[in-house]
Amino acid sequence: MLAAAQKKRIKATLLIGLTAVVIAGCSTSPTGRSQLKLFPSDEINQMGVASFTQMKDDTPISKNKVTNSYVTCVADKVIAQVPEKYGIDAWEVVVFDSEQVNAFALPGGKVGVYTGLLNVAENQHQLAAVIGHELAHVLAEHGNERISTSSLTQAALAAAYQVSGDIEHKQQIFGLLGIGAQYGVVMPFGRIQESEADIMGLDLMAKAGFDPQESVSLWQNMAKASGGKAPPEFMSTHPSNERRIKDLQKRFSKAMPMYQQAQAEGRKPNCKA
Repeated sequence: MLAAAQKKRIKATLLIGLTAVVIAGCSTSPTGRSQLKLFPSDEINQMGVASFTQMKDDTPISKNKVTNSYVTCVADKVIAQVPEKYGIDAWEVVVFDSEQVNAFALPGGKVGVYTGLLNVAENQHQLAAVIGHELAHVLAEHGNERISTSSLTQAALAAAYQVSGDIEHKQQIFGLLGIGAQYGVVMPFGRIQESEADIMGLDLMAKAGFDPQESVSLWQNMAKASGGKAPPEFMSTHPSNERRIKDLQKRFSKAMPMYQQAQAEGRKPNCKA
C-alpha cells in the first residue's frame, strides 16, 4: 500500500496535470457551449477521411441513379448554407446500399446516407433534417470533443486506479468509476451534442428552404421504426424521441422565419425521390 503522504503527492500531481490539459483544450461550440478539444483539427479531419475511405471499401455503394440524384440534391442544398467560416471547401456525399436507418457526416467534409433511411425519412424535408443534423456534428467538432473527453476520462480513471489503495479495493473502485464515467460523463456529453446538432441542423435546413416542421414528423417516424425498443434516455447517448421533438418545437420560433425568408428569396427545393 502507498503511504498517505505519497498518495497525496500523486493525487496533487495528477490533478495539476489533468487541470492543465483541460484548460489548454477548452473552447466554445457554435451555440456558445464550453467544450473540450485536445486534438488539432487537421488531425481529426485526416481521421475522418481515412474512416470514410475504409467505409467505401467495406460497404456497398448504391448504383441507383435516381436515389443518388435525390440524396445529392437535398445534401447540396443544405451544404450550401454552411458558412464559409468553417473552412470546408468541398463535401463528398455517398449513398450506401444498406438497410440501416442512418446517415452520418465525418470531419474532412464526408457525408454518408444509407438507403434504409429513405424508408423512414419520407420526403425531401425530412431527409434534409437528418443531413443538417449530421453536418452540424462536423461543424461543432463533436468528433474532436468526443475523442478528447474519452481520452481525458481514461486518463482520470487510470490516475484514480493508481491511488485507490490495495489490489482488492482497486478493482472494485475502478469498476465503479468506469460505470460512473459512462453514465455520468460519456452519455450525457453524447446527449448534449445530439441536441446541439438537432438545433444547428434545423437552422441549416430552414435556411436552405426546407420546412422545419417536418423535423418533428421525422422523429415521429423514427419512434415508430424503433418499435419502442429504445433504451431509457439516461442509458443512451441520444436524447429520447420525445425530448428531441419538444426541443425542436421550441426552436420553431426562430427556424420558421429563416424558412420563410429562404422561400421569399427563391430557395424552394424540389428534390424528387
